[in-house]
Amino acid sequence: MSNQTSAALMRRITLALLLGGLLLLGYAVLHLFLVPLAWAGILAYVTWPLHARLRRALGNRPTLAALAMTLLLTAACVLPLLWLLALLRGEMAAAYAAVTAWLAQGPHTLPDFVLRLPWFGEWLQQLLDQMSSNPAATRAQVGDWLERRIGEILDLLGGVGRNAAKFGLALLAVFFLYRDGQSLLDQVRHVLHRFLGARVDGYLAAAGATTRAVVYGLVLTALAQGTLAGLGYWVAGVEAPILLGALTALIALIPFGTPFVWGSIGLWLLLNGQVAAGVGLLAWGTLVISWVDNLIRPLVISSATQIPFLLVMFGVLGGLAAFGLVGLFLGPVILAILMAVWREWLEETQATGGAG
Repeated sequence: MSNQTSAALMRRITLALLLGGLLLLGYAVLHLFLVPLAWAGILAYVTWPLHARLRRALGNRPTLAALAMTLLLTAACVLPLLWLLALLRGEMAAAYAAVTAWLAQGPHTLPDFVLRLPWFGEWLQQLLDQMSSNPAATRAQVGDWLERRIGEILDLLGGVGRNAAKFGLALLAVFFLYRDGQSLLDQVRHVLHRFLGARVDGYLAAAGATTRAVVYGLVLTALAQGTLAGLGYWVAGVEAPILLGALTALIALIPFGTPFVWGSIGLWLLLNGQVAAGVGLLAWGTLVISWVDNLIRPLVISSATQIPFLLVMFGVLGGLAAFGLVGLFLGPVILAILMAVWREWLEETQATGGAG
C-alpha cells in the first residue's frame, strides 16, 4: 500500500514539475506578445455585445462576423489616431511659426503681476530677453522642444502608437477571439474549475465587472474633461471651442494627456497678450479639468465593483506604472480578484467560526 502511495506521489510530483517547466517555456515563447494579447482580450470583451448583434445580423456566420467586427474595430482605432496626428502636426507647425514671429518682434516685457512673482518673475523675464536677442537659437530650441513634446505624446499612446506590428498582432488575435472566444472561455473556465472549484466563477465575474467599469470610467472621464475644457475655451474666447473640446476629449483617453491641449492654448493666450484669459484657462485646467481624471474614473470603478475608492485609485496609478497603458485595466482587475479572494476567505472564516 505504501509503495502505491509513493508511486502516486511521485507521479504527481513529476506531473507538477513537467507542467511547471512547460509553463516556463510557454512564457519564454509568448512573453513578447503578452501586451498585444492582453489588449486583444480587453477589446474583444468590451465590444462583445456589439459583435454578438453583428453575428446575428449576418446569419450566425462566425468567420464573417469576426472579420467584419475586426475591420470596424480597426477603423475605430486607426482613423481617429491619424486625424489626431495630422491635426497635431499642423498645429505644431503653426505654433512654431507664430512663436518665432512673436519673438522676432521683441523685446517683450512680461505683465507686472508676472514680474512680481517670487523667484520666477525675474527669471522668466531674463529668459524672454535671451530668446528675443537671439532668434536663430530660439527657433532651434523651440523646434527641439516641439519634437520632444510630439515624442512624449506618441509614447503616451503606448504600444499601439509605437509599434504597428504589435497593433497588428492584437487585431489578429481579436479576430480569433471573436470567432472562437466563447469556446476558448469555456475551456479556460473548465480548467480553472479543476484547480479552484466553483469559486472561479466569482473571480471571473469580478474581472469582467471591473473591466467594464474601467471602460465606462475611461469614456465618462474623457467626456467630462472634454466638456469642461470646451467650456473653458468658450469663456476664454478661443475660436472653435467645440472642436477643441472634442480634441481634448479624444486626448483624454490617453492618461495625463489633456494638459498638453489646454496648457498649449493657455500659453498661446498669454503670448498674445490675453493675460486674464490665459491665466484663467491654465488655472481652470489645473484645478478642475485635471482633477476630473483623478475623481470620476476611480469613483465609477469603485461604485461598480464595490472596491474602496482609494484602492481603485492606487490600482489605476500602480497599473499604469507597472504595465504601461494596458495597466489601466490590469491594475484594477488584479485588485478586484484579490478583493474577491479576500472576501471569500473572510466569509469562510466567519462561517467556520459560527459553526464552531
